[in-house]
Amino acid sequence: MSVDRSIFKSYDIRGFYPEQINLETAEQIAKSYILTLSKILNKEIQELKIAVGYDIRQASQPLGQALIATCLKLGVAVDDLGLISVNDIYFATGFYQYDGGVMLTASHNPAGYGGMKMVYLDPNFKNSVGAISGQEILNNFDEAQKINFSDNEGQLGKCDFFNDHLNHVLDFVDQTKIRPLKIVVDSGNGMNGKMAKAILEKLNCQVIELFAEPDGNFPNRAPNPLEKDAQQKCAQVILENQADFGVMFDVDGDRMFLVDEQGNFIRGDQVLILLAKSMLEKNPGAGIVYNLISTHAVRELVTEWGGRAIRSEVGYKNLTRHMKKSDAIMSGEVSGHFAFAKNYYIDNGFIAMALATEVICEAGESLSKLMSEFKLYAKGDEINLKVTDISARLDEIRQAYRSNILDEIDGITVEFENWWFNVRPSNTEPLLRVTVEAQTAEMLAEKTAEVVGLIEKNN
Repeated sequence: MSVDRSIFKSYDIRGFYPEQINLETAEQIAKSYILTLSKILNKEIQELKIAVGYDIRQASQPLGQALIATCLKLGVAVDDLGLISVNDIYFATGFYQYDGGVMLTASHNPAGYGGMKMVYLDPNFKNSVGAISGQEILNNFDEAQKINFSDNEGQLGKCDFFNDHLNHVLDFVDQTKIRPLKIVVDSGNGMNGKMAKAILEKLNCQVIELFAEPDGNFPNRAPNPLEKDAQQKCAQVILENQADFGVMFDVDGDRMFLVDEQGNFIRGDQVLILLAKSMLEKNPGAGIVYNLISTHAVRELVTEWGGRAIRSEVGYKNLTRHMKKSDAIMSGEVSGHFAFAKNYYIDNGFIAMALATEVICEAGESLSKLMSEFKLYAKGDEINLKVTDISARLDEIRQAYRSNILDEIDGITVEFENWWFNVRPSNTEPLLRVTVEAQTAEMLAEKTAEVVGLIEKNN
């Protein structure tokens, strides 16, 4: 059976289940993952030990069991972690020193998708967990299908990680600084409710659970908190209960967003400022990595607080690379990914939640007031424009703004004294993604219309 190669994405593997990804596909991917892992670590296949977990999606457990069965036949030892969040597989891989880990999830895609996120224990950087892209799996795919099964089947085990992970998260905060708060936690019927509640209760906070019961149909809101209307119920429950703030996770758990006490959704780059403040108080002079579509307030406030603001291309692999290269302590993205050096240089939405709680408590003021102090500019949401010729549209941008181009490390970034924008192509679709920030809301509207108008003029 030939595999649909479009499921191998820049960062992971995702496709419709069972049309694009099914049990046979999972077996084939398992072979390629194990071969890739063996090459990265320079270890014999039969010497490998991995952890495997799955989210609540209809596809995840069947695909996971097929993957586990194949790995065992190859002679690989496997610990089955069961139903977990992706934060758990990342933590377990680093903490217990597994050679690799696989999370069966389609991230924040709709319910009909299945997929996999795959990681490895980085042999070249101490206490680091690295991601294996779908493209890397595809590169080894054909070679891997020729591998024969082992005469000695691998051993299947389990791992009770919960308390170790809980304590790991709590180590990031000073519990004496945290006063009892009332917090709404919207898990979106995903995999975060149990751990998030345990963390906040350890911090003596009152938790109001929203959509905490895992349900792979995601009946109450979109799996992605950034989707239209996804934040509506969380905001409503905050207001009804006069909660201090709300936390929203995507359904596999690695992305974390905040909603203030007035029901306002807070973008990921604004949350990064909040987390950076806490991390810099504990680690003066540390490096904070941010992606280049973040508000300029990140750079300015991190510098003001004595930190090193390190600019990165978009995408968590890029941010991780910059974290390691510059010895930075954390990174964050507009999309709600937050990674920490002491969390094996990889994402953890639970740590981000705990740090946010600590900062809000220490500030002694409402989240809305705190965030208003960090909002130095007017920034719009990313705009996605369908285009027929990406190269031609980018050339038009270069021609029109050639005197003010800052760089092209990820799309084109153009800087003026009181506004800036970035236009970058999608890796997978015929789209240009546009981000604009300006000194005022009026200027933001004017300049957004200018840039979008130029792209659409000859489209």
